[in-house]
Amino acid sequence: MQYPDAIAKLIESYSKLPGIGRKTATRLAFYTLGMSEEDVSNFSESLKASKSDLTFCQVCGFITSKSDNPCVICSDPSRDQSKIFVVEDSQDEMAIESTHDYHGLYHVLNGVLSPMAGRGPEDINVSSLITRLSDHPEVKEVIIGLNASTEGEATTLYLGRLIKPAGIKVTRLALGLSMGTNVNYADQLTLTQAVNGRTEI
Repeated sequence: MQYPDAIAKLIESYSKLPGIGRKTATRLAFYTLGMSEEDVSNFSESLKASKSDLTFCQVCGFITSKSDNPCVICSDPSRDQSKIFVVEDSQDEMAIESTHDYHGLYHVLNGVLSPMAGRGPEDINVSSLITRLSDHPEVKEVIIGLNASTEGEATTLYLGRLIKPAGIKVTRLALGLSMGTNVNYADQLTLTQAVNGRTEI
């Protein structure tokens, strides 16, 4: 016996989320059926708003509301303008912010180099970083805080080769993050040690 079309489509939609298999998607679909009309409506509106009301910061690439562009960090004059912390995505930036130990600026690549996936420098937020560095001579250090993966390592080395000839100090997170660890899943102590123990490339 097949599920009614509406449930089948809901299961299929949940299945597209990362880490959600068919069984979990089915469980979520039936849980949704038991929700109140108001909760389902609010959930639906939140999904729509995430696409219609958000954009990427025109300066750093962090996800922000369309009404706050540049984002709150780029607009904050109290931040240390001499440092830019390069991360893969907005979740990683929020993970670093949660340590309360870094007070400079950020640059979000929104991806890493991955030849296997056909993703090169033109597919991530690299050119805007280079332009930003040339337009702001007050930047003295670029900290690269990418995930400890093959793609993250390749991107780190690529950025180091691009930036160092400009005379800007390029550092990376210390190896307090083990290989295969995602920055946004690391605990605050590990992140604090990694930030404070960064080394020059």
